[in-house]
Amino acid sequence: MTDLIHDATLDATGLNCPEPVMMLHKHVRELAAGGVLKVIATDPSTRRDIPKFCVFLGHELLGQQEEAGTYLYWIRKKAD
Repeated sequence: MTDLIHDATLDATGLNCPEPVMMLHKHVRELAAGGVLKVIATDPSTRRDIPKFCVFLGHELLGQQEEAGTYLYWIRKKAD
């Protein structure tokens, strides 16, 4: 997958559960409706936590990929 166009980036590299999702929640709140946030993480638990976060709160997970122990996610914020 190529890098999707995004409005903001959250670098959660080196953080462990639950910090990446806590930071994600904060960054999504600050994003305009329909905006896209790219998340960079190294915690493997984000593979489970971030998709569940999106489903639970109604945001759209546009894509995810893993590159050498780094996990990338693109999330579109739901309409307000």
